[in-house]
Formats: sequence, C-alpha cells, structure tokens
Amino acid sequence: MLVREIAEILKANIIWADEEALDAEVHTACGSDMMSDVLAFVKDQSVLLTGLVNPQVVRTAEMMEMKCIVFVRGKTPDDSIVQLAKQRDIALLATPYRLFTACGLLYTNGLRGGCELE
Repeated sequence: MLVREIAEILKANIIWADEEALDAEVHTACGSDMMSDVLAFVKDQSVLLTGLVNPQVVRTAEMMEMKCIVFVRGKTPDDSIVQLAKQRDIALLATPYRLFTACGLLYTNGLRGGCELE
C-alpha cells in the first residue's frame, strides 16, 4: 500500500510529504500512544498511528525507520514537529478517525500489523 492510499482511506490531511514520500510503499502499521511500547514491541513497521503530538513521536518513528506518521482524532502537530519530520523525511498525515477506527480501516484494506498469529 502506498502512503497516498493511506491518506485516501483515512480521509487524511497531508501535513507534509513530498511526492517520493507519498509514493513510498508500506506493508505494515502500528497504532499506539505509548512510544515505549513502539520501541519495545514493534518490528518492521512502516506507519505509526498515534494520538500523541510531540517531537518524541518523530524521534521514535525515525529510530524504527518508519516512513509515515498518522495523527488520529484530528490532531495536528506544531511547526517544530513538522520541521523535525521534514528533516528526517517522514511523511505526516492527520485523520479525523479515532485510533481504533483508523487501524481497522487500514487492516480491512490490506495493511497488516506484522505480528499475525499462525
């Protein structure tokens, strides 16, 4: 799934992303408001969905080599967070959906969490 498809599915506002970032292909996602859980349990995720709006979210996404952050519940980051994401080439989206709904929409459209049970 492409980042631009995520934006369409989630009816998201594209806060920042260049054409290359919008065309980035992603295979998995993670939804969490606890960055410690993202660092401890997430592996090979490409998209982070969160309701937190602070610089630590961008730093966590960078450490985990994520390509996109989706802020849920209509939250939008301030300019310092946008600039930090630009410097690290991480796309930023904002959706009006709640975290559970946003994750569910992406899952039903084929994006997985990367920890499926067999």
